[in-house]
Amino acid sequence: MLFPPVQRTSVPVYSLAERDRRWNLARSFMATEGLDGLVVFGEGDAGPAPFAFDSWFTNDRPGVLLVFPRDQTPTALVPIPTFLFDHREAAHRGDELWLAANDLRLGRQSHQLVQALKDLGLNNGSIGVMGLDPYLPAHPEGRIPYTFWNTVLNQLPGADFRNVGHAFARLMMPLSDEEIAVVRHAARIGDAMAEAMMATAAPGVSEADVFAAAMATAYRHGTLAPHMHFCSGPAPTASGQPTWGYRPQPPRILREGDLIATEIFSNFGGRQTQHQAAIAIGEVHQTIERAARIASECYAAGLATLRARATFGEVSEAMLAPAEAVGAWLRGPQIHGLNPYGAFSRIPGGLIQAEGGDRYPMAAPRPATLADMTLEPGMSFAFEPSCGIGDHMVTIGGTVLVGEDEPVELNPLTAKLLRAA
Repeated sequence: MLFPPVQRTSVPVYSLAERDRRWNLARSFMATEGLDGLVVFGEGDAGPAPFAFDSWFTNDRPGVLLVFPRDQTPTALVPIPTFLFDHREAAHRGDELWLAANDLRLGRQSHQLVQALKDLGLNNGSIGVMGLDPYLPAHPEGRIPYTFWNTVLNQLPGADFRNVGHAFARLMMPLSDEEIAVVRHAARIGDAMAEAMMATAAPGVSEADVFAAAMATAYRHGTLAPHMHFCSGPAPTASGQPTWGYRPQPPRILREGDLIATEIFSNFGGRQTQHQAAIAIGEVHQTIERAARIASECYAAGLATLRARATFGEVSEAMLAPAEAVGAWLRGPQIHGLNPYGAFSRIPGGLIQAEGGDRYPMAAPRPATLADMTLEPGMSFAFEPSCGIGDHMVTIGGTVLVGEDEPVELNPLTAKLLRAA
């Protein structure tokens, strides 16, 4: 049964208590690190891997530059006047906003940040910055543009800027009860998208129709930022936007024996879930079935290891073991952190083993990031074990939380090979 229509009363919302929890966490962090304030860079078009630290502080439209003095409320530098109109409209409707009108400033250029820091008494202070650290996968060398940051440094020679993105991200990862409710809601929407694709996919149907069924479901259930990687064929190995989205060509028509390989990014309320929906249309190649079984073993190994007080590295190695034991090649990380991103499992690298793969550059092995991170209840992770055998690749999985005792699967639906209706 598809996800039923969402009733307004069933949609989780954040309270001012959640705002206070987050702001107090930031203030405690600043006190511990000896910081006078924070500068938080945000991007508006977040895509499938959102860099949205700003909206974590504001519970509002992403894409602002935030200045948070330790002993004051945050100030948001917005890029264009429509942000002001949006805030005014929300206040007029009676929405419970985290920032007041006088917490907003128009303009987020480098000289405007400099002026804000001066006005707030931070021009000679110690300031933690979120946006300079690497943020995988989209920003391996940070998000803040060089010319922007060079101007700030030149105009504020007395300020002591420090990279704190990774350190603060670790504090954000254990989700509160209110955040977990939001993540669960995002997970239900993602499952509904997968079910809509299963119900639509059939021989003779266009890829675009299947894609549209998923997106329409997401929009209908109250999220404006769904994203999805999508590829189909008898042996699909790609993982990205459908090719007809960026290259002028018609969408592919599905056939009997195809596999639809998708990665759903369900974004709701500033939190995200991921769903690896692999959908078989009729009888697929027997190697696909075998690869799906091995990927399921990787998923089960992750569930058996994901416990509070375990390290992220222990979980990621457990999820790699079944695939490496059979010499499989991998599409990407078997597991990575969510809300925010940061922790990524080791990727062995090497050549693409599918036909013609030897014509492409060899991928260098990548070590795990945050391998020594100790897991805590409330942390969320994307389980996305892949298994490539020859020309055939399967990725399955969903979002899993670290529980008090056992892991909490939010998406067991996509933790196996699915079958089109």
